[in-house]
Amino acid sequence: MTASLTDTHCHLASRQFAEDVEATIARAIAAGVSRMVTIGTDLEDGPRCLEIAEGHPGVFAAIGIHPCSVHEITEPDWLERVRTMAARPKVAALGEIGLDYFHPAPAGFTDAEYHARQAAFFTSQLDLAVELGLNVVIHQRDKGARCWAEIQRLMKPYHGRLRAVFHCFTAPWEAAIPMIERGHLVSFTGIATFKTAIAIHDCATKAAPGSFMLETDAPYLAPVPHRGKRCEPAHTRLTAEWIAELRGVTVAQLAAETNATAETFFRFA
Repeated sequence: MTASLTDTHCHLASRQFAEDVEATIARAIAAGVSRMVTIGTDLEDGPRCLEIAEGHPGVFAAIGIHPCSVHEITEPDWLERVRTMAARPKVAALGEIGLDYFHPAPAGFTDAEYHARQAAFFTSQLDLAVELGLNVVIHQRDKGARCWAEIQRLMKPYHGRLRAVFHCFTAPWEAAIPMIERGHLVSFTGIATFKTAIAIHDCATKAAPGSFMLETDAPYLAPVPHRGKRCEPAHTRLTAEWIAELRGVTVAQLAAETNATAETFFRFA
């Protein structure tokens, strides 16, 4: 029997799935990916994530404002709108929230202004997560280490009040240790199947059971042999097979461990 898996981070509300989201979910289930968390990034795709999740028993939603969307949010009641969506039963986390120092500031913003706006949205949503009793899905991307340092600084008041998963984790193992020691998680995408991703291989090997999860970030970051093509939740299995081999365990064992971690973190109802 095929071991069941959970894709803890995909974007089923993406325009790339607009024409075949039902078939995409069916292919995932056929591949043994029985649960998916579809992640919101703004006020536009949040309702679509809810619609998809509420229409499929194995799909759950995360609701939040992505750091690369903060300049587009002009509604004064944006946080209340997030709160209303996040209170729905199929919402399993708040996210995708965080910081992004990789992409340049949009027109009309300096880097400093853009990063300050991201931080304000991030901390507002962390406060909301505490209020609602939800854990958070965090985006962190940089060209160096500034973003990771700022994430750690901003997270300090929230240790012990909520848990976070640092999605698409690509930093060295040493960077993961302090967050894992505080009860947070990391998550690995199809990048783990790339031969050049040595730091991720090391992290995926050293992370203890219960400290990491699997994801696709679909439609992005497709694993080998689909690299460069549209990624789908079904591809979780390819990443699981690669990481299981790295860790010297069976896919069934890895599935059981990561499913248990996802169940504890997201509290699937």
